Amino acid sequence: MSVRELVVLGTASQVPTRHRNHNGYLLRWDGEGILFDPGEGTQRQMLRAGVAAHDLNRICVTHFHGDHSLGLAGVIQRINLDKVPHPVTAHYPKSGQRFFDRLRYSTAYRETVGITEAPVSADGPLATGSSYELETRKLSHPVESYGYRVVEPDGRRMLPDRLAAHGIKGPDVGRIQREGSVSGVLLEDVSEVRRGQRFAFVMDTRLCDGVHALAEGCDMLVIESTFLDEDIDLAVDHGHLTAGQAATVARDAGVRHLVLTHFSQRYSDHGGTSRSSEAESGGEFERQARAAGFEGELTVAHDLLRVPVPKRR
Repeated sequence: MSVRELVVLGTASQVPTRHRNHNGYLLRWDGEGILFDPGEGTQRQMLRAGVAAHDLNRICVTHFHGDHSLGLAGVIQRINLDKVPHPVTAHYPKSGQRFFDRLRYSTAYRETVGITEAPVSADGPLATGSSYELETRKLSHPVESYGYRVVEPDGRRMLPDRLAAHGIKGPDVGRIQREGSVSGVLLEDVSEVRRGQRFAFVMDTRLCDGVHALAEGCDMLVIESTFLDEDIDLAVDHGHLTAGQAATVARDAGVRHLVLTHFSQRYSDHGGTSRSSEAESGGEFERQARAAGFEGELTVAHDLLRVPVPKRR
């Protein structure tokens, strides 16, 4: 049975708190695992979440700020230490190649796994997995940043009443699926389009065309909401989104399940400029997202949370 779920490893932004680790998100998609933005401490968070290096097939880095990439060194070394038997591919902005090289070879270790480097330099398709296509779009941040989108190709759903009406049964059902027609009956006559699932991962960015393109029609959108709406000026200045902006994007894109994450430490119980407890601020992120008109399923993420990708309609 296929498993499609998001495993949240960390939800902090620039500064971790007592309850929020730096970023880290694993998407389990059937038999593959895509690790997004492994920030500092990701290797330990994987252990706590029951995620092994063997679960990783791809690593996708949106940009080279520390809270999104400092964990690369440990994750890559763990992949080699555990001698992962399958290929692992790393995607990241090509402009940050020097940062990737430094992190990959930050200390001495024995390389046992050939990690394939596949840097990103433009919008469009990146790769094909066992049951998905990986796409990317450029975002708007002080350093070059890209979001990622996982798209399952559309399929066909067989319709029993139409099969019966056309006398298609037994082995001919499989045959018409393979060949497209049987005895003059077309596949389109006895089936309908089964839309593939879509997942998008959007981190540090202002509102831009790339955000909307990534979110369009997604079953699940994981998106940064670093600030609350009253701090929108800070969001714009630093290249981030507010809860209301993220929810508006999801609303307009027809997103089914919105996952808010990447929260500023100013809303935590970390100390200093704290204005509320994490539980209270989490409620405020939800309130502002609902006030923006998003009516779908909504999750304000916390570390070690598991979120199933919505079932097909």
